[in-house]
Amino acid sequence: MVSEREGLPDRVGPRARKDGSPDREIRFRAAAVAMAQSILRNRFSPGSPNCPVLVEGIKDERALRTLGFSGVIERVNRGWDRSRLVAYLHDTYGTRNIVDNGPPLILLMDWDRTGGRLQTGFRDRLMALDVPVDETLRQVLLKVMKPEGRTVEALAPHSRTLVPMIDEALGEAD
Repeated sequence: MVSEREGLPDRVGPRARKDGSPDREIRFRAAAVAMAQSILRNRFSPGSPNCPVLVEGIKDERALRTLGFSGVIERVNRGWDRSRLVAYLHDTYGTRNIVDNGPPLILLMDWDRTGGRLQTGFRDRLMALDVPVDETLRQVLLKVMKPEGRTVEALAPHSRTLVPMIDEALGEAD
């Protein structure tokens, strides 16, 4: 079935109820608002928190750049073991973001089984060092973008639809 609003396919039937809202535009708007909030925290500009995003690999980083993230994006797959990466994140970004007193790091792993394990592992290790993490973006994307894919890099093909919605949400936030 195709939505009359933007020509976007809507999910119907039992799977749609299981996956969340069948209206794709509503789901994409929720994802765009969450991404806009994370983009504001990630921006590298005076007065912004300049909060880095931790993703799995280079394709995830490219997808976020396509969607408008302009600040620091750290990658898990860089040839370091997890302990060294956690120590680097702790030493580099500290335990609090000094601009907004929020978490100093946005943790965004894929919402598949491997990504869930990575998310839990990094969250637990960082929180053991008193480094809170912002998981809001992943939680929203997990709920609303699951029908479109289970990875961060799967967001890139939807950038034509998402970027205008993100820009609109950023305009309302400014």
